[in-house]
Amino acid sequence: MITLIEMLEENARRYARRVALIFERRRISYRKLTETVSKLAAGLLNLGIRPGEKIGILLSNSPEYVFSYFGILKTGAVVVPLNSFLKTEELRYILADSEVKFLITSCDFLEMANQLRIRVESLEKIIIVNRKISKTISFEELLSSSPLRAGPVLLPEETALLLYTSGTTGYPKGVMLTHHNLVSNALSCTKAIRISKRDNFICILPMFHSFTFTVCILVPLSVGGKVTIVASVRPFKKVIKNILMNRVTVLAGIPALYNLLDNFNLPRLFSLFRFLNPLRFCISGAAALPLEVLARFEKKFRLPLLEGYGLTEASPVVSFNPLKSIRKPNSVGLPLPGIDVKVVDNAGKQLSAGRIGELLVKGVNVMKGYYNQPEETKDVLIEGWLATGDLAKIDQDGYIYIVDRKKDMINVRGLNVYPREVEEIFYHHPAVAEAAVIGIKDEEKGEVPLAYITLRKEGEKTTEKELLNFCRERIASYKVPRRIIFKTSLPKTITGKILKKELR
Repeated sequence: MITLIEMLEENARRYARRVALIFERRRISYRKLTETVSKLAAGLLNLGIRPGEKIGILLSNSPEYVFSYFGILKTGAVVVPLNSFLKTEELRYILADSEVKFLITSCDFLEMANQLRIRVESLEKIIIVNRKISKTISFEELLSSSPLRAGPVLLPEETALLLYTSGTTGYPKGVMLTHHNLVSNALSCTKAIRISKRDNFICILPMFHSFTFTVCILVPLSVGGKVTIVASVRPFKKVIKNILMNRVTVLAGIPALYNLLDNFNLPRLFSLFRFLNPLRFCISGAAALPLEVLARFEKKFRLPLLEGYGLTEASPVVSFNPLKSIRKPNSVGLPLPGIDVKVVDNAGKQLSAGRIGELLVKGVNVMKGYYNQPEETKDVLIEGWLATGDLAKIDQDGYIYIVDRKKDMINVRGLNVYPREVEEIFYHHPAVAEAAVIGIKDEEKGEVPLAYITLRKEGEKTTEKELLNFCRERIASYKVPRRIIFKTSLPKTITGKILKKELR
C-alpha cells in the first residue's frame, strides 16, 4: 500500500524529464511537478496548516489545480474539491460542514470567496492564484518557499479526499476517500483499459468531479503518462486542436459530449481529425450512455467508446467495458481487478444471474465512510459491501447492466441534482403550495429537472418565468428545472406522499 504522494514521487524519480502536464504553451515535467508540490506544501505548513485539517479548492481546470491537490496531501491535510457551479449558500454549507480552514481559489471566484470568509467560522485564509489581492495570500508567494523535503508521515489508510455528494436528506454528504482507495482505483483502471506511460489523457471535464480527477489525472500520473489540460470544453475546436497538436491518446467524457459530437456537422477541422486523430479510444462515464449514441459515434469516428460505471463512494470507478475483449450492448462492462460485485433483493439475499436487484460493491476502492455521519455510513456500508442504490443485473459472464436508480437522483451532464433540494426552494416562494421535481430525458444533457407546481390559491399572481428566476438566484443553474407545469392537484398516496411515478 502506498500514498498518492509516494505514487507521484516514485514516478518523478523514474521519469523526471518526461512531461506530466500540458496546458496551453506550458510543459511541466514530473520533476517540476513534484518540486512545485513540495514548495506549496512547505508554504502551507508555514501558514499553520496541520495534518488532518481541510483545505478547499475552488478553481477552474489548470495545472494549479493539480499542484494544489498534491500540495495539500503532502502536508497531511485533506483536499476538499468544490463544485465551481454552486452558489455561495451551497458552498457555505460544504465549507462549514467540513470545517475548511484554507481556501485556494482564483479571481474568478473572489467575490464569492470573500462572502464565504465572513460566513464560515472555520475559514481563516484565502489563497489566490495568479494575482496579489489585499487581505488574501498569493499562491505564487507560497511557491517561493524552499521545497519540503521531509513532511508529515502519511499513511495509506488516512483520509486524502473529502468529496461532497448529494444525500438522502437533500444536503450533500462528505465522502471520505483514503490514499489507498484512490491509488488502488487508479491502478485497477490502468490494468482494465491497458494504460501505459505512452498515453496522453485530455482533461476537459471539471476537475472537481471524482470521475474526472481519478480517470483523467490519477490514472495517467500513476504510470508516468501525460495529461493535457483544457480550461473549458468550449469552444470545442480548441479541444480538437489540443488532441491533434499534443497527440492525445485517450479522451474521457460524458454521454452529452458524445451525443454532441455525433450530431456535429464535420467542418474541415473535424474531417482532418477523423483521418489524423491520434486517439486510441474514448471513455464515457458519470451518466448512462444511450446505445444509439455509442453506435453512431463509433461508426462516425471509427474509435472504440468504452462505457464505465462508478460512484463517488467507490473512488469512483467500479467497472469498464474491456478494450480488447467482448463489449456487450447496454452493459457497463466487467468489475475492475480487485473489485467484487453482487445483486441482492430487498432482504439482502444474493440474486442469480439475470435477475434485477440492488447492486453492491466490495473492494479497496470503497470509501471509509461519510464525514461525521455514522448512521448514514451504517446504512450503505454493510459487512464491507457498499450499497449503491442502483438497480442492476449481472449476466452469466459477469457483465453488469444498470437498469435504473433506486433514488430519485437526476443526472445532468454527469452532475447530481437531488429533487428535494429544488423542491425546498419552491416551497420558500409565497405562492407555491406543493412542488414535485422529476428528471426527464434530454438529448444534450442526458436528463434535466422538470417541476410540477400547485399554487396556494386560484388566481395566484405568479408565472413560470418568475419561479424559475426565483430558483436561479438560489441554486446552481444546472439544478434549475427546464420548465414548470402548473397543476390544480398532485397525485398522492393515502399518507399524502406525492406519487412521482405517476408524474413520470
